[in-house]
Amino acid sequence: MSKSIRIVRVVSRLTIGGPAFHVVLLTAGLDRSRFDSVLVCGRENPDERSLLDYAVAHGVHPIILPEIVSDFHLGPREVRAVCHLYRLIRRERPAIVETHTAKAGFVGRLAARLARVPVVVHTFHGHILNGYFGSSKTYLLRYMERLLAKTTDAVLAVSECVKRDLVAHGVARPDEIRVVPLGIELEPFLVSHKTRGGFRMELGLDGHERLVGIVGRLAPIKNHQLFLNAAALVRRAEPQARFVVVGDGALRSELETRARELGICDRVFFTGWRRDLPRVYADLDVLVVSSDNEGTPLAAIEAMAAGCPVVATCVGGMPDVVRHGETGMLVSPRSPQELAAGILAVIQDRGLRAGLGEKARPDMQRRFDKRRLIADMERLYTGLLAYKSRGREAR
Repeated sequence: MSKSIRIVRVVSRLTIGGPAFHVVLLTAGLDRSRFDSVLVCGRENPDERSLLDYAVAHGVHPIILPEIVSDFHLGPREVRAVCHLYRLIRRERPAIVETHTAKAGFVGRLAARLARVPVVVHTFHGHILNGYFGSSKTYLLRYMERLLAKTTDAVLAVSECVKRDLVAHGVARPDEIRVVPLGIELEPFLVSHKTRGGFRMELGLDGHERLVGIVGRLAPIKNHQLFLNAAALVRRAEPQARFVVVGDGALRSELETRARELGICDRVFFTGWRRDLPRVYADLDVLVVSSDNEGTPLAAIEAMAAGCPVVATCVGGMPDVVRHGETGMLVSPRSPQELAAGILAVIQDRGLRAGLGEKARPDMQRRFDKRRLIADMERLYTGLLAYKSRGREAR
């Protein structure tokens, strides 16, 4: 029997979101007769929910390196992170090092090349190359990513839109970037209708109200202020509408204050993090994504798999997930009027709601199921190693 292919997979942190689910499912789901994976990650910020319990439940026990943190600075801590990763990689002796997210991609790829790992892969789940920092730091980050791409055997993007952004920022040429969409566990969402009614009962709703929700960390990039501003407009047209904010973060108190200022605090539920998202989506009339930017929007995929219509800002990778007028509705970013109009169009038209949900569910199952992701990545790994082997034989 041939020796299994050893992979060290590095991600900045296991906070709730697409990258964390992605790396856990890959680590747990690869054919263990052919692949042997080790997952390495940093620690979450205090206001973030960790998915460590999710990883352990899937048989994945990550190695925690506290030096790998999400905020992007270049200093002694990053040097320590590279050194620790270098020693870990030398100990594990992988054939492949695979990195996810910006900080892990920086320290992980440097350590891998210093350790002379045969194959290095990096996945962009989004990027921080525009709109996150000042012009000088943004220029430096773009320059670093261009240099790192030259040392990377496979640069992956989770959507065509992310790929287009990377090309526009000069990270690599189009033929040097492969698109491998996100993969998640969709089964609980596909059968979420079996729990319908429970979440509304918990909120004290009688079933006649239209329930509009948003799911995700309470962070500036998600623009929950836009959601609340649109909610105030929706309430004027639909007094029976109710709104639910699922998630938590540093902005919670600020958002609760904003709901009071808008006069809708008695119509908005802040639930914090929930572990029963299929049950939540089953009772929403519409899920809203009000972000200023998105890589691959996990909440939208989950909701659509549950048959819940989505109204979202047309940013980042969102158009790669939601087909406007077919599987959801897209509106201009940062416009509460347009977002409110999109929400009202869905909650006031039962036929539209049903049609969007019916088309979205099979589309999500076909495109974002974890089995598709695992098959895609297994082919990628074996192809890259075969290519490297041929190169060595030719020398």
